Amino acid sequence: MTPSPRTPVVIGVDSSTQSTKAAVVDPATGRILGLGRAPHTVTGTDGARESDPEQWWQALADAVGEGLAAAGVRADDVTGIAVAGQQHGLVALDAAGRPLRPAALWNDTRSAPQAAALAAKQGGGWWLERTGSLPVASITATTWQWLRETDPRTADAAAALRLPHDCLTERLAGVAATDPGDASGTGWYSTATGGYDPEILELLGIRPELLPAVAPTGGTRIGGLTAAAAAHLDLPAGIPVAAGTGDNMAAAVGLGLGGAGLLDHPVVSLGTSGTVFAATRARPTSPGINGFAATDGTYLPLGCTLNCTLAVDKIAELLRLDREDAAPGGRAVLLPYLDGERTPDLPTASGLLAGLRHATTPQQILGAAYEGAAFTVLRALDELLAACGADPYAPGVADRPLRLIGGGAKGRTWVDTVRRLSGRPVLLPAATELVALGAAALAHGAATDTDPVAAAASWNAGAVRELPPAERDLEAWARIEDVLQQASSNWLA
Repeated sequence: MTPSPRTPVVIGVDSSTQSTKAAVVDPATGRILGLGRAPHTVTGTDGARESDPEQWWQALADAVGEGLAAAGVRADDVTGIAVAGQQHGLVALDAAGRPLRPAALWNDTRSAPQAAALAAKQGGGWWLERTGSLPVASITATTWQWLRETDPRTADAAAALRLPHDCLTERLAGVAATDPGDASGTGWYSTATGGYDPEILELLGIRPELLPAVAPTGGTRIGGLTAAAAAHLDLPAGIPVAAGTGDNMAAAVGLGLGGAGLLDHPVVSLGTSGTVFAATRARPTSPGINGFAATDGTYLPLGCTLNCTLAVDKIAELLRLDREDAAPGGRAVLLPYLDGERTPDLPTASGLLAGLRHATTPQQILGAAYEGAAFTVLRALDELLAACGADPYAPGVADRPLRLIGGGAKGRTWVDTVRRLSGRPVLLPAATELVALGAAALAHGAATDTDPVAAAASWNAGAVRELPPAERDLEAWARIEDVLQQASSNWLA
C-alpha cells in the first residue's frame, strides 16, 4: 500500500483566561483543519482571579491532541508550534521551573493600592516615557509589587518570573524567552528602548536574570520541542517552537495587522475583556490607553476593559433572560463593572444601575448593560486613533470602519449596540479563532522564516462582511457618560 502523502501543518495555541484552544492549520491556505479545546478553572473573590499554571500545561496537551484528531493528520505532519496567551498574568516559578503559587491573572485587581503608589512615586509621565503605559491594577509590575508586600516569602523564593505564554513556551522549548508584544504589558519593558528598563527593575526589586530573554519577534524560532514536551504532547521532538506572544498581539497578526499588512485600522474585540487596538508605526504614550508593542516590530496601542461579555451574560442570568432578549436601555444606564474596571482606571468600581423607572422593562435593563459595556470600550477609540497619529474627527478618520471580533461579534445585540453607539461602519471578519490563527502564523514564521503578518494576510484572514453605519445614538452616549462621571468621583474618593 502506498503511504498517504504528508500534509504539513502548524499548530497555533490560544491559552486564554477560560480555556486553551489549539488550531491545526494548513500553512499554505490558513484553513483551520481541526480545533481542540480544554477548559481552565479560575478561582477567587473580592478582586482575586487566579489559575493553576499546571492546568494550562495539561490543557495545552489535551487541546493539541483533540485538534490533531479532528484534523485527521499525523503527529509527524506538524512543522511548527506557537503559543499566544492571556496578557499580564504573573507566574512565579521555583528553581525547578514549577509554580510557587497560583498565577494572578490580568483581571485580578488586588494590586490597585500598589499601582496607585507606583504611579504617585514616579509620576505618570515617567512611566509613559518608558513603557508607554501607566501602572494600573493587573499589570504584571503592580501584581509583583503586591506579591512582594503581601507574601514576601514567596516573592523572595522566586527563581523566575514569567507571563502565561512565556511559561508555556519555556516548557515546550526549554528556553526562557518572550517577545516584545507580551513583554510590553509587564510594566517593566521599555517600548522606547526595546528592552527591560533597568530603573524599573531596580524600583521593583527584580534581578534581570529572573526574566526571559526578549526575542526579536513572536515568530522568531527560539528552539525545538524538547523530548519531555514531545512526550507530553505526543508530538515528535525537535519541532520548531516560536517565541509566541500575547493574545491581543496574536489577534492582530491573525487579522493581517502590522508592518507587512494593515496599519492604523481600529479593531474592537468583545470577549471576557473588551479591547480596542490598532497596529501602527507611531510609538504611543497616551495616558488613556496602553502603549504596547506589537509582535512584529510595530506598535499596538490598546484600550482594555475588564467587563465585557461575561459581565453582560451575568446581568442576563440575574434577569433570567436569554442574552439576545434585549432592547435599547431607554433612560436606564447600567455600568456593568462587576470586577472593578481598568479603562477607565476604577479598580474599586462595582456594577451600577441608574435611571430606573416604573416603565423600565427587564429587556431594557439588559440592553443598558450592553450599552454600558460597549460604551466603555468605545470611549477609548478616539485616544487610540490619536495615538496612531490621526485626528479622530478628520474626514476619512471619523468614518473609518471598525473591525469587530471576539465572541461578542457573533451576537446580534452586541453588533447592533456597537453600530449604534459608534456610528461607524462595522467589518465582521470571516475568519474565526483569530488568536489561535495568529499563533499559527507565528509558528509558520518560525518554521520557514516567513513574515507572520504577511502570511496571515495571504490567508485572507481579513476577509470581511461590511455593515453600513447606523445613526449614532448621541443621547444614549451622553447619558452614560454623565452617569460614569458622577460615579467616578465616588469610586475615586
